[in-house]
Amino acid sequence: MVDSHADSRTRILDAAEAIVQARGVHALTLEAAARDAGISKGGLLYHFASKEALLSTMLGRLAAAIEADFAAAIAAQPEGRGRTARAMLAWAFNEPVAACAQQDRAAAVFLAAFHHDPALLDPVRAVFATMRAAIARDGLAPGVGQAIMCATDGLFMVHVFGLYALNPTELADLRVALERLLETAP
Repeated sequence: MVDSHADSRTRILDAAEAIVQARGVHALTLEAAARDAGISKGGLLYHFASKEALLSTMLGRLAAAIEADFAAAIAAQPEGRGRTARAMLAWAFNEPVAACAQQDRAAAVFLAAFHHDPALLDPVRAVFATMRAAIARDGLAPGVGQAIMCATDGLFMVHVFGLYALNPTELADLRVALERLLETAP
């Protein structure tokens, strides 16, 4: 049996993300999200009483996805010193095609929320605080985990804003340089 309530919510959230990605933050209205989701504005309002509620749910969904992806990346790494940092490297450098689509989705949601009310980013900030705490407990020399996290976050930012693109050789060199940091004794 299909849960039409959940299906409608998902369609609305997907439509809202697509609007922001394709047409920008200014184009995200409740009317546009309802139209693109194929439901009435009243149907949208049943699920989301305001644009803020819609954005808040988008951020919550994104925070949960980031948290789950990160947990999976950590679980895929062998136990031991540097596990969290290795997960961050794998997360940033493996599967670049899938990562680009996820990064574009995340960027659209981040920008929409920040444009509307920066406090809406708090669920994502909480996930990143958890990541930072994990890096701090990773058993690496001071600053090493933070350098890796900042570098991988920087890759996200240059992609999001199209600041520059690293060619495959540059990406490989960067990954090797960051992996060398993991060899630093604490």
